[in-house]
Parts: sequence; structure tokens; C-alpha cells
Amino acid sequence: MEPTTQPDGRAQTSRQTFRLQYTIAISIKATPEKIWSLITNAAAIPRWNSTVTSIEGTIALGQKIKLKVPIAPSRTFQLKVSEFEPNQRMVWRDGFAPMFQGVRTYTLTPQPDGATEFAMAEVLSGLMLPMIKSSLPDFAPAFEQYVKDLKQEAERA
Repeated sequence: MEPTTQPDGRAQTSRQTFRLQYTIAISIKATPEKIWSLITNAAAIPRWNSTVTSIEGTIALGQKIKLKVPIAPSRTFQLKVSEFEPNQRMVWRDGFAPMFQGVRTYTLTPQPDGATEFAMAEVLSGLMLPMIKSSLPDFAPAFEQYVKDLKQEAERA
């Protein structure tokens, strides 16, 4: 499901019994190519993105990456890049459906004024979600910081 939030940099949260979704969008005064180069350069992401401690691997179709984040410092997320349309869309997945799965979607949409709308959605779902939901951090502040960091880096002269 694509994010349907306004490009204001504020995260929206939707909760259901077996589904938890965070969405965010922001307008960035940069080309999709520049933004894409930032979000797919694993080695450089921790330099500009304060919501990522480390990322290992290559961000490309079918590749696996290992991600560490400050909001869950003791956990390493093992993700697979399952969709990769350069300068347009990327999807990362972890977990095992139907038990528990996380799917993060990045979407870049060029705007008539030369800016790009960057949208990100995270959907956590599965039969185990009701049992573990209370142990999950609130991802909304991290999403808001992520797009703020991305916008700042992409718009840097």
C-alpha cells in the first residue's frame, strides 16, 4: 500500500489487530536521482542519517542488508531488498509471513516544480503482531527524523 499522507514531514500511524502501519512524505528540493543516490549508498547512510547506527551490505535487488538503529540498539535487522526501481521505488522486507513480517517501501515522485516527493511506509503485520506490539518502539519520531535528515542532505548545495 502506498503512503497517502501529506508531504509535510509528519508521520501518520494506523493500527489494526494484525497490522501496524507508519507512513510519511516530504517535499525535497532535489532530483529523484540525487535522493536515490543517498538512500541506496549503504556505506554513507550512517553519515547523514541519525536514525541509522550502521548498515552492511549492498542496497540492490535481491540483496540482503543488515541494519542497526538507535531505537533498537540490541537488534540487527536482516532485510532483503525485494523491489528496486531506480529513482522511483524500493522495498525492504524482513520476517516470515504469515507469522510476522515488516515491509518498508520508499517512493520518489518528481513534482512539476522540480522538487521530489519522498514517501516512506512501514507495514508490520502477521499473526504474532498482537503479542509483540507492546514491545515495539514508536517508529513515528524516527520516521520524522529520517525525512528531516534526508531533506537536509539532499538539499545541501
